[in-house]
Order: sequence, then structure tokens, then C-alpha cells
Amino acid sequence: MAGEAVAHKVLEDEHTVAFLDHTPLFAGHTLVVPRHHVVTLDELALESISPLMATVQRLVAVMPEALGCQGTFVANNNVVSQSVPHLHVHVVPRTRGDGLRGFFWPRHPYAPGEAEAAAARLRAALNGRAGGT
Repeated sequence: MAGEAVAHKVLEDEHTVAFLDHTPLFAGHTLVVPRHHVVTLDELALESISPLMATVQRLVAVMPEALGCQGTFVANNNVVSQSVPHLHVHVVPRTRGDGLRGFFWPRHPYAPGEAEAAAARLRAALNGRAGGT
């Protein structure tokens, strides 16, 4: 049930709760969750995105001074690698030389024509969905 697990809360308001990840990449690694339960970002109501990202932005702004880091990494997993079935955004303190490389996984360059084809498929899918550009 919501609120039953032990958590080191960092911030909470009527829309969001931010708390330390129990298995952090670095000290201060924070998870930001909407109070309303959704599993993935695409399920989050449009009017709830701004409050969620406002909390993320507040954390990004204070982490360097509060934790002595040089910047942050912000990430969200949707389904794959999502170990908890509730939308959460990671805000991770970063410092040059901290050992994280890229996005935590190997990068794969595009084969000839592959980038254009992927972009075209995404544009077509977005144009078929309400609100697409």
C-alpha cells in the first residue's frame, strides 16, 4: 500500500513525492514519483506532466550545491528495466570522472539509411496520434 515502505523523503507536495533510491548510483540519487498511480510515462495525464517535471527541475537546481556534484543525469525507464511498476524519474548527481559512461549501456551507430527510416516511422506514428507534431 502507498506510503508503507520506509523511504528517505526529500520533498513532497500535492502532486509528487521525491525520495532517495534505496540502491543509488551515487549518494543523493533521488526518485520522483507522481502521487497518482500510473505505470508508465505515456499513461500520465498531460496536466500531471508539468508538476512532475517541476519537482525534477527543483532537484536538478539544488543538487550541485547540496551534494557537491557538478551536474545531474535525469532518466525514466518505461517497462524495460523498470523494476518498480510505478512511474518514477531518476535524478542522479554527476561529477566528471564518476565512472558512469554514456547512458549506462553500449551505443550502436546507425547503419546507412537506418536513422532516416527510424525518424520517418516515428514521425508517421506521431502524426497518427492526437497531439502529434
